[in-house]
Amino acid sequence: MTQHPTPAQPTAPSTEHAQDPKLRPPKAGICPDPKIAHGWLHTARFLTTAPQLEHLPPLTVPEVAFVGRSNAGKSTCINTLTQQKRLAFASKTPGRTQSINLFSLGKQGITDAVLADLPGYGYAAVPREAKLRWQRVMGNYLLTRENLRGVVLLIDPRLGLTELDEILLEVIRPRVEEGLKFLVLLTKADKLNHAEAQKALSIARLQSGGGEARLFSALKKKGLDEVAQMLWRWTHEAGAPAATPVPQDEPPALD
Repeated sequence: MTQHPTPAQPTAPSTEHAQDPKLRPPKAGICPDPKIAHGWLHTARFLTTAPQLEHLPPLTVPEVAFVGRSNAGKSTCINTLTQQKRLAFASKTPGRTQSINLFSLGKQGITDAVLADLPGYGYAAVPREAKLRWQRVMGNYLLTRENLRGVVLLIDPRLGLTELDEILLEVIRPRVEEGLKFLVLLTKADKLNHAEAQKALSIARLQSGGGEARLFSALKKKGLDEVAQMLWRWTHEAGAPAATPVPQDEPPALD
């Protein structure tokens, strides 16, 4: 990500969604017990994979994107939050996976939200042409995906916010100012002592550009409850679209 992308025109949803009041998200302001949030995240299932934006299904349910550099712990974070070992997977070669993977959330086959796993960026071995292509794809997704409700940026606190992370922040800043939810998640927090963790958290809060920052450790389960509840609130605010049945694709084979 070395230059700002030119936004593509958003695709308008083409399907009607169920309007049954029983399927609508709870009212805003209700903070669920962590068990409710974790139970909801555990319903995550593979929805589809898209190598280009035009291959993404037009959805109206709230979507939350997970982004970050290669090796920031993105797949581990998603799998830990959903309590599934192989829902999100990392390629054996970092930087090789270059598709947007969507996972639907909701009970009894009804989707009330979607998680989007975007390809990791910044891996040195990836050809420059591929980097530039995915810079454009990711930038356009973050700028134009109409149902995008929030973005989780994963950072290794030992490295801090890199130049590529700062470019991403600049790309989404206008949408954050318009109300897009944003979280800087400091992964691998178990690698830091208390003083180092607090210092990293303070810096991340200053750099979050109007968003929030949290410490997270998949190994120690640190921050798990907070993040689960945050994702639940982001996608269950008043005015969120009704839940809807969404066809599921077959998950791709693991390399």
